[in-house]
Amino acid sequence: MSILKNNSPIGFFDSGVGGLTVLKRLKELLPNENIIFYGDSAHVPYGEKTEEELLSYAKNILAFFAGKDCKAVVMACNTTSSLIYNDIKGLYDFKLYPVVQSVAQVIAQLPIKRLGVFATKATIESNAYPNEIHKYREDMQIFGQYCPNWVKIVEANTVENPESVLDIKDNLNKMLENNPEKIILGCTHYPYLLGILSKYAPEDMFIDPSISFAKFIKDDLTECNLLNKGNDLPTEEFYVSASPSLFKEAAARFYKLKENPILIEF
Repeated sequence: MSILKNNSPIGFFDSGVGGLTVLKRLKELLPNENIIFYGDSAHVPYGEKTEEELLSYAKNILAFFAGKDCKAVVMACNTTSSLIYNDIKGLYDFKLYPVVQSVAQVIAQLPIKRLGVFATKATIESNAYPNEIHKYREDMQIFGQYCPNWVKIVEANTVENPESVLDIKDNLNKMLENNPEKIILGCTHYPYLLGILSKYAPEDMFIDPSISFAKFIKDDLTECNLLNKGNDLPTEEFYVSASPSLFKEAAARFYKLKENPILIEF
């Protein structure tokens, strides 16, 4: 068991740019932290992959982070958190933060009884959000809905296209038939769509889990005395498994990269 160091980086991974929504929130709370982000854009979208495929991808990425001496790794992806967290927790020396499990307790405390969840096919079929929330709150009704095109819309940076807007509106209308009081954007790509969604429903209806997730991570690192207390300027490293320039372009809506990420394939 290696000793975790305060100034070691925090790793983030997702199938593409979606995880940057979590990175942005955490950097707002912890601006001194060193960051390493891996976008597995060669395998996007994760929501259509098998559990075996996701486990293979994750093990390669986590080994990469271990080689980078990360003190913590953020699973900035609802799909991997839903399907494979239990298979990989405890296998590595660093702290491991899964988004679904980390935010479920916060969501369960909301004074509502009807909750919608927009997510990938894999997340919906896993019942991860109902299972985790019902550990704390059994009476909450949860309505899950798979949005098959949303990750592709974000990754292709076609959010404003008429076809994309129609798709987003149609999915929202279908969800609103359930009369939800709040709707979780249960994929880290989906906050990129909030500008469109809020044109057709009140913005405060939508929950971006990355906000409470970032606070959870900050509180835990603080409690574990793992915050970076050094005086050096914080570093940021970005890596992808495909299409660095496309990644940088798509990311710009939420997080501006100074240069193209480095291409690394496993």
